[in-house]
Amino acid sequence: MRLFDIREKIILGLDITWFEFIDELKTIFKDQGAMLIMFIAVFTYPVVYSIAYEKNVVRDIPVTVVDLDNSASSRQMIRMFGATKEISVAQEVGSLHEARQIFWDGNSKGVILIHEGFEKQLLRGLQASLSVYCDASYFLIYKETLGATIQAAGTLSAGVEIKRLMSAGSGEEQAMQQRDPIPAKFYNLYNPSGAYGSYVMPGIILIILQQTLLIGIGMIGGAGKERRNNQVVKPGIRVKQGLFSVIFGKGMAYFVIYLPSLAFTLIYLPKWFGFPNKGNFADVCILLVPYLFSVIFLGLMISMLFRRREHSIMTLVFASPIVLFVSGMSWPASSIPRLLYQLSHVFPSTSMIPAFLRIRTMGVSINDVRPELIFLMVQMVIYFLLAVLSYKISVVRQEHKHQARITVLSFEDK
Repeated sequence: MRLFDIREKIILGLDITWFEFIDELKTIFKDQGAMLIMFIAVFTYPVVYSIAYEKNVVRDIPVTVVDLDNSASSRQMIRMFGATKEISVAQEVGSLHEARQIFWDGNSKGVILIHEGFEKQLLRGLQASLSVYCDASYFLIYKETLGATIQAAGTLSAGVEIKRLMSAGSGEEQAMQQRDPIPAKFYNLYNPSGAYGSYVMPGIILIILQQTLLIGIGMIGGAGKERRNNQVVKPGIRVKQGLFSVIFGKGMAYFVIYLPSLAFTLIYLPKWFGFPNKGNFADVCILLVPYLFSVIFLGLMISMLFRRREHSIMTLVFASPIVLFVSGMSWPASSIPRLLYQLSHVFPSTSMIPAFLRIRTMGVSINDVRPELIFLMVQMVIYFLLAVLSYKISVVRQEHKHQARITVLSFEDK
């Protein structure tokens, strides 16, 4: 008898799971707003962002050079500025006032001032100086302009010193060793070109997947509240007997819907735009399963909080910049207040992004991201139970309202 009861419960659970899976798919495809978010937006945003970052690095920044020395050395310095890949000499003017006006007009992003007596100081063996005015309102422009100027000035300075040492009797190789006794070699690991798109896009794609999924689930939950139907009580099925099956069925519907999005954004998009793709794809899939289910169950849980579909859009779109900031991408996680960073782990993306980047960018195995994987799996189970609890509370409230309505109607009949 006990085995028979267990078998009946399993069959009932499977029936409820399948019913909810099909019913949720029908609900999604009938909701134009959810379709727009889950199909159009999730494909459009990654492509648009990837196109915007297609150049990856900032190059040929226009700068204005003010040459007050007008000497052979200053002209050589200007040629070295133009030879760098980061900046290009757009104008050469004779006064700082004129250069300032060109900058304010938006025709240059920086000003380099070569002071009068530049060549004379070099020939005397004294230290010559350059003044660089960078547009620090845009960090990448500031960084590249300053870096290129330092590189060009350092090259000219090295050449001057090597010539001075050779004139004192040293050989060329000896002079170079004396000029730079401890040469430093720099290697950019995992992102050799220093490309911004290759750094930021893999993480942004994960956040886009998370936020579109949360918004879509919230819209469907809010639409159910608007129809006075919280998408829990279904005809012919006793939901109280299978809330676990209800949540799992709904979750599988969203998981299946997002499989094409995962294939596009994590397989074809990196190949299309040349984003890092060093890790084992099987390891990526192992990490993606608990991540996606954690997001889905989180969405099902919070969807019960929205009474109208617009509420989910306003709330979750407002939260998107916060999610990006606390993820550790726009600002190092070590510099974020500890309490805030711990609270940010409410969002699965906070744990997923560093683990995903280490697999795809650094080529590590799934064993090297085991703490994040375990955290995501625990988070998946917790959000599943919380989603069940939130739906149960919603069912109880709906039944109380239904009973109250029946009582009022009975009283009016009497």
